[in-house]
Amino acid sequence: MELRIAIVHDWLSGMRGGEKVLEVLCELFPQATLFTLLHNKGSMSPAIERMEIRTSFVQHLPLRKTKYRSYLPLFPRAIESFDFRPYDLIISSSHCVAKGAQPRSGALHICYCYTPMRYVWEMYETYFGAGRADPLIRGVMSVVAPRLRAWDVQTSDRVHSFVAISEYIAARIQRHYQRPSTVIYPPVDIQQFSVSRSDKGYYLVVSALAPYKRVDLAVGAFRRMSEPLLVVGTGTEEKKLKKIAPPNVEFLGWQSDARLAELYSGCKALLFPGEEDFGIVPLEAMACGKPVIAFGRGGALETVVEGGRRPTGVFFQEQTEDALISAIRRSETFPYDAGSIRLHAERFDRPRFKRTLGDFVRQKTEEFFRR
Repeated sequence: MELRIAIVHDWLSGMRGGEKVLEVLCELFPQATLFTLLHNKGSMSPAIERMEIRTSFVQHLPLRKTKYRSYLPLFPRAIESFDFRPYDLIISSSHCVAKGAQPRSGALHICYCYTPMRYVWEMYETYFGAGRADPLIRGVMSVVAPRLRAWDVQTSDRVHSFVAISEYIAARIQRHYQRPSTVIYPPVDIQQFSVSRSDKGYYLVVSALAPYKRVDLAVGAFRRMSEPLLVVGTGTEEKKLKKIAPPNVEFLGWQSDARLAELYSGCKALLFPGEEDFGIVPLEAMACGKPVIAFGRGGALETVVEGGRRPTGVFFQEQTEDALISAIRRSETFPYDAGSIRLHAERFDRPRFKRTLGDFVRQKTEEFFRR
């Protein structure tokens, strides 16, 4: 049976962790049609750009390239504007509304879920709380958010099988949707990186500069430390962070894959101060044999190993500058082995992910269409 396949992804605006998963889906199912709210052409990898891509009305709204998140209240309507009736299999890659894609009767919908819609659940106060958004936006969201939450829960019934990126997110899916899920960790392209035993004395942050990433903790901590800190990334918090940054903190913007590998290789350790759903960046650093200093919540607990014979990093338990500084100092005393850290990262390698996800989709498809 030749299946007609639709892949659904929230938006195509740059290559981040979710897009690395999408890239694998496009490689597994190159014959599929890719649906998305908006597409900034040229911003994606060749494997994604060569797909047949269909966009929603959001593609034609003003300032959609940079201000698309402002249209959040319209996103459910946008995803529901697509006609999926011709498709036998929908694979959604979702952290916002992609999982709301409506399959026709007799079609299968598998969702690879990064998280239930973070903007209206766990991260609502981070995005729309006092001091985070202007009063007008906060007023609008106080009305819109309950409707978005209700829509998010109701449309979970459109998914036949959930795949979660971590045990942490599987628990969140169960809490909000009352649905079980299978955990398949996202891919890390380990082969892009090689083990490094050099140490150029700087610490490294690689992150979108968004509020919940808590890069402000790292910048604040290094106001009280003499070592250099390099920050790779851009985002809405960039201007604010630069204002509070001391001279030993340098902002590099986004870097090429090759340059990023060099930065990982030369760092003393990677700092990971946010509470993340999973976190590919720590594993990229570990693929270079570098330890990770992470906030001890969320997905980091599933990737970073503290203590034992082969530690790969240390945790700090409070999101405070004091706790982060203490963890950095403790990390300096750990007996890290770069080769062991690399071996740990290889458990999350891209070929393994591609094989596991492909097998999962085939299994669920065979079971569904045998009924």
